Amino acid sequence: DLIAGDADQGRLFHDVAPLSAAGPDEVSFLDNRKYLSEFTTTRAGACVIAPAMRGHAPPGMALILCASPYKSYALIAQKFHPRPEPRSEIGAGACIDPTAKLGPNVQVSPGAIIGARAQIGAGSHIGANAVIGENVMIGREAWIGPLVSVSHALIGDRVTLHAGARIGQDGFGFAPDPAGFVKVPQLGRVIIQDDCEIGANTTIDRGAGPDTVIGEGTWIDNLVQVAHNVSIGRRCIIAAQTGISGSTEIGDFVMIGGQAGITGHLKIGSGAQIAAQSGVMRDVAAGERVAGSPAMPAKQHFREVAQLSRLAKQRGKGARDD
Repeated sequence: DLIAGDADQGRLFHDVAPLSAAGPDEVSFLDNRKYLSEFTTTRAGACVIAPAMRGHAPPGMALILCASPYKSYALIAQKFHPRPEPRSEIGAGACIDPTAKLGPNVQVSPGAIIGARAQIGAGSHIGANAVIGENVMIGREAWIGPLVSVSHALIGDRVTLHAGARIGQDGFGFAPDPAGFVKVPQLGRVIIQDDCEIGANTTIDRGAGPDTVIGEGTWIDNLVQVAHNVSIGRRCIIAAQTGISGSTEIGDFVMIGGQAGITGHLKIGSGAQIAAQSGVMRDVAAGERVAGSPAMPAKQHFREVAQLSRLAKQRGKGARDD
């Protein structure tokens, strides 16, 4: 990064803010030309931008020039707003089983429950009214939000579970029978590897026999359903309201847009991209981009959408001529 501009290089800044609201003592960023007009009129004292945007900066602004403005802004914002350091304390009304093991500097917030033989790693935070079930293992520096429930799970280091997440509940397993459904006992676990982030009110079911696995560094948005026996690879991104049916295998670096639905027992190759609201009913090859419902190669989907639009316009024109 390079500091540029005609502003005082020694000035202090106190916070970050969006372009439209930032003041002279705040840092903002520009990462999308759509907001160029806001950049030219912003009152922000400093801004993170790509070098090509330098000529559009208001006079007096300190410029932080870099190839990835949004990433750099995120790192700056983290410095202004760091996550609070857990401190070794037990909040009022918390209930910790005598056989549970807590590492150094574990903070247990009011009303939280930690079950028998559970293990919580050093520097972790357990939010208010969270429930950590029997035999659950949570690694170091984990952040478990309020009202989270975790059972039948192994959680790695530096994992974040946002408010209301449900980890390790029974999967939807049953055998059909004319006399009524017969429940199939769910006997597996959920394994969430290091550096994962799980959004608010997301649900990840325990496996029926094999485990449900979330790979290292994968981030899952709010309100996502991950069914039993699903395996998700490393560094995947899964947007809100996605549903992944049982026993589907997802490779590394896969990106899934919001409200996508993926049927069970599929294989999604590494690097695949699934567009928002796609209905995936077949395997997706590594690196393939799909869209639509049923999902198909993205280029084919958008070509068909364009053709339908043209046909609709032609039909409408013909009706007017009649």
